[in-house]
This record gives sequence, C-alpha cells and structure tokens, in this order.
Amino acid sequence: MIASTPIQIERTTTPKPKPPQDKLGFGIYFTDHMFIMNYTAEFGWHRSRIVPYQPITLDPAAKVFHYGQTVFEGLKAYKTADGRVQLFRPDANMKRMNRSNDRMSMPPIPTELALEAIKGLAKIDQDWIPDGEGNSLYIRPFVIATEALLGVQPSLEYQFIVIMSPVGAYYPEGINPVKIFVESHYVRAMVGGVGEAKTAGNYAAGLKAQDAAKDQGYTQVLWLDGAEHKYIEEVGSMNVFFKIDGTVYTPALNGSILDGITRNSVIRLLKHWNVPVVERVLSIEEIYEAGKNGKLEESFGTGTAAVISPVGELNWRGEKLIINGGKTGQLSEKIYNDLTGIQYGKLEDPFGWMIEVH
Repeated sequence: MIASTPIQIERTTTPKPKPPQDKLGFGIYFTDHMFIMNYTAEFGWHRSRIVPYQPITLDPAAKVFHYGQTVFEGLKAYKTADGRVQLFRPDANMKRMNRSNDRMSMPPIPTELALEAIKGLAKIDQDWIPDGEGNSLYIRPFVIATEALLGVQPSLEYQFIVIMSPVGAYYPEGINPVKIFVESHYVRAMVGGVGEAKTAGNYAAGLKAQDAAKDQGYTQVLWLDGAEHKYIEEVGSMNVFFKIDGTVYTPALNGSILDGITRNSVIRLLKHWNVPVVERVLSIEEIYEAGKNGKLEESFGTGTAAVISPVGELNWRGEKLIINGGKTGQLSEKIYNDLTGIQYGKLEDPFGWMIEVH
C-alpha cells in the first residue's frame, strides 16, 4: 500500500563546498540533499520528500538498532562527455532491494517510486557528479526499521532513505590487480541464511576476517562455503570470476551469494562476445590446481564500487598463488573498458542498461 503523493522538495540554503576531484576516496563526502519516505502499517509508504542532508533522529528502541532489520543497495550516476547524467541499471538494484526486503520481513517499495526518488535526487545534486576517469556519484538507498518496540517481531514502521557521495576508485590499486586472502576459519553466510540479501549483518560478519587480512597485506577476503570451507563463494565486496583454459567460471548463485548487478552485466557482456562463461560450484582446490598446471589465465572481481578489479594473488592456508604474473589480464581490461565505456556514454549500450536523468 502507498499513499500516492508527489515528492516534496526542500532545497538547502547552505550548500556545501565540493571536494577536490583528485582526492575523493570512497564514501567520504556527501551531497547537499537526501531522500526520505516513511512507512507505517496503517498508511503504507508515504511522505516522500527530498530535504537537505541531515542527521537521522530515531528512538533508542528503534528495531534497527536491536534486531538488524535493514537492507541497502549501491548504484552509480555518471556524467557523459556532453553533460548528460546517466544511471546504470537502477531498476535491477530496486528489484534486488525488494528481494532483500522480503528476506528480512520488510515491506516492498514500489519500483517506479524508488526510481523516481533516485532520479529526482540525482537531478537536484547533479553538480556533485565528479569529472575525471573512474569518478562517479555513488548512490546508497537503504531501509531501516524505526518502530520503537523491543519485541522480537518485524517492525511496523520503516524509513526508506537515499544518500549520495561523489567517489573515486574503491580500491587504492584502481584497475591494477589486488591481493586476496582466502578465509578458511570464519564464516560469513550459510545456505538458508541471509547471504543473498544485501543486509548490514552480512558485512559486519566479515569485518573480523577483513581486518586480519589487511594486517597481512591483503586488500580483501575471499569467502569459502560455511559448511566445508571448500567451495568459493564471493569476495567481501565483489563477486569473483576465473578464466581457466579459455573459459570464464564464476560460482553459481546458491542462496548465500549476492546476486550482483555487475556480475550479471559481465556475464551478459561475455555471452555477447561469445566468450564461454559457466556458472557452477568451484572449489578452491580446483583453482589452485589450475594455477599450478598453467591453465588459470586470470581472475577478477565485479561490483558496483570497484566495477572490475583484477586479482593478482590469492593466499590460501599460507600458500600464495600468483595469477597472470600479478598483472591485469587482457579480458579483465577489456571488460573494464567496455563496461565503463557504456556507463560513461563513450560506447554504444546494446543492452538498454543506462537510464538518463532528465
């Protein structure tokens, strides 16, 4: 249920200075405005509004603090050479958000309304979209349970909020290969759990292992399955691919792996190029064996934040596997160039992925 009211707009009277475009980092700065919409069991989604960026005030008993009822998404807006503003597959993000909402017992958000909110916010703050290679405007929609009640049951009140941040490269390595630590002790998710939902607890569960990996000089963690610590799932912030003997492999979605928008886009791009791509169960032993016999040609991660991130090294139980001499592979580079070319309007979009903001 939703109350069909137009989005109310309150513009800031104190715009913030824009950050230097060569020092954006990731998720450090935030634009002048944000979108908020409320939900109650009685009225459904209502009070759609764009307001100046500001703190959120919640009751200390709000269920998001106690039972983790929250989901989020991540997508980007890009500025083309001729000044147009484009969003990359925002409809896919909103559909995935509603799948996450369903898993977390939260109400669905009408996709068209969510897209209208994101477009409206991107239009108002389009001057925040940075120029420069690899720069973009990161958009973070999220839902939080706001009912002030300590009973363990789904909240009857929520807020849907969208904030935006001008960003540069997610990893300091940029398109250069990253080093990944293969986690064999901690577990992030299990089949039947909430691993396929984009919910905050999944990421909190990975922080301990991520810190340990960074202490050893590794950028991220590659998670194995929770039952046997044998089968590859995903990297902390990316889905993962391996090119073995001419064929590209990626772990099949099994209920504990996030259905990545960039993952899906890369698969479609590879099939468009007639590159063999297979989704199936992959063991870490199989990857190391392919590396030892010279058949593992390259590896890369995919995600909204990094887009494409080549993997130059894996460390599993103290055994290092150097991939493609620690250099970016030809296929990884081609995927990155073509995908970002579509996103920035430099190349034709044969898939209808880009949505222009008017």
